[in-house]
Amino acid sequence: MLEDDDQTKEMSAERLFRPAIGVGLFVAFGGVLFGYDTGTIGGILAMPYWLQEFSTEGNNEITPSQDALIVSILSAGTFFGALLAAPTADYLGRRWGLMFSAGIVFNLGVILQTAATDQPMFIAGRFFAGLGVGLISAMIPMYQSETAPKWIRGTIVGTYQLAITIGLFLAAIVNNATQNRNDSGSYRIPIAVQFAWSIILVVGLFLLPETPRFLIKQGKHEAAALSLSKLRRLDPQHPAVVEELAEVRANHEYEMSLGKASYIDCFKGTIGKRLLTGCGLQSLQQLTGVNFIFYYGTQYFLNAGFDNPFIITVITNTVNVVSTFPGLYLVEAMGRRNLLLMGAAGMCICQFIVGAVGTASGADNQAAQSTAIAFVCIYIFFFASSWGPVAWVVTGELFPLKVRAKCLSMTTASNWLLNFAIAYSTPYMVNEGPGYANLQSRVFFVWGSFCFVCFAFVWFLIYETKGLSLEQVDELYGIVSQAWKSKSFRPALSFQEVDREASRGMSMSELAANQERKRSVAHAELPGTKNY
Repeated sequence: MLEDDDQTKEMSAERLFRPAIGVGLFVAFGGVLFGYDTGTIGGILAMPYWLQEFSTEGNNEITPSQDALIVSILSAGTFFGALLAAPTADYLGRRWGLMFSAGIVFNLGVILQTAATDQPMFIAGRFFAGLGVGLISAMIPMYQSETAPKWIRGTIVGTYQLAITIGLFLAAIVNNATQNRNDSGSYRIPIAVQFAWSIILVVGLFLLPETPRFLIKQGKHEAAALSLSKLRRLDPQHPAVVEELAEVRANHEYEMSLGKASYIDCFKGTIGKRLLTGCGLQSLQQLTGVNFIFYYGTQYFLNAGFDNPFIITVITNTVNVVSTFPGLYLVEAMGRRNLLLMGAAGMCICQFIVGAVGTASGADNQAAQSTAIAFVCIYIFFFASSWGPVAWVVTGELFPLKVRAKCLSMTTASNWLLNFAIAYSTPYMVNEGPGYANLQSRVFFVWGSFCFVCFAFVWFLIYETKGLSLEQVDELYGIVSQAWKSKSFRPALSFQEVDREASRGMSMSELAANQERKRSVAHAELPGTKNY
């Protein structure tokens, strides 16, 4: 009977949270803009007509420096877009901020790229598209984290990475379909398709609510109750809605009682530790080398003598999409720490094998080519099922409400700063000639070494936040000082019970201990309770 009751409660919870799950899944669609824009450039730069139209050398080629600038300027735009996400999300709100970013900023970049017939206008378009993608990439995990129920929050935020992989896959498909066109449609069609993705996102956002936590932050408590009631499909006066909002509101009021948060405050105390963790995690996600495959994979496979480089790119993108699904399950089943540790170890081994095979064999060795492609695909499996989605999940859970927008903008900017650095430097690292490192396949040893660093970083700095509310994560960081001990943490603090005046200056662990003492005394004083 007890098992039946538990199953009934689980089914009721699923029905109760179904609207919030649907909202989180739809907002994840914004990742398609990110992934498609990232993936489409690799194929365009290898298209004969685009090279003929945009070459400044008279030989239907572009220089490695032009290659680096065209690819990396998107990441420069996303870096600034991510930094601007905090004031945009706090001023316009999470929902309207996303609509502005996708509908206006991103589409301006798409218009410029579609209309371009020379490099300067094309580069400007990529910068503005990047600005829009940067804004979106910080605000989507924020929106998802603030609306998703805690028991499935990791999976919901992880779907953002799934949408990115779908975008990359669609870009590979469209590029492969238009590569042989002998007109401007070869590159204009793949670029213009992006209008469809932004229109779908903007139209859908018109129908979605603002996040309850943002409305609480704005002091709009009735609007917050209405928003949460839509997400939970319950009356605004339902006890479950009232209780959830009360804890969010109490937590925010406790935070604000300690003073308003400036950017300087983001670097202090446990928030500073969390910011370091988030920035490091997002930076290392890029240093695993995954975007070497998706930015330069087509060109790399072509120059390395591989047959059908466009088809290989479609294969690697297919693996990327399919492999994300296990990650969406494992992020809640294994937890954040274990999944990241497994992914880092797997990626490290695969990268070193690809580097060794490529270095030891010639370009015309078919067996070596097949081995390299196989381990590139296995590497992508480990990335897509771990570091791809989980980096966004962890950073989306780390920060308290009063600094969430600011801190998430900085962690996302870290991702894009390293993305820019890798996109710009890779041609200089891989190509041969004066001033170039000529690493060729040896570049995989670089990425493999960073994957080893990833493992150590997770062990020492990544806390397990599975199953905790965003408010309980504050308590976790306030009480547990070492990341590897975080799995034994059990929340004991209720912010609704905190006396803000009496508790001023107390640490989170002191607050929790104080509440435990009060509960013990209250229990001991209950009628019929015996003291031993």
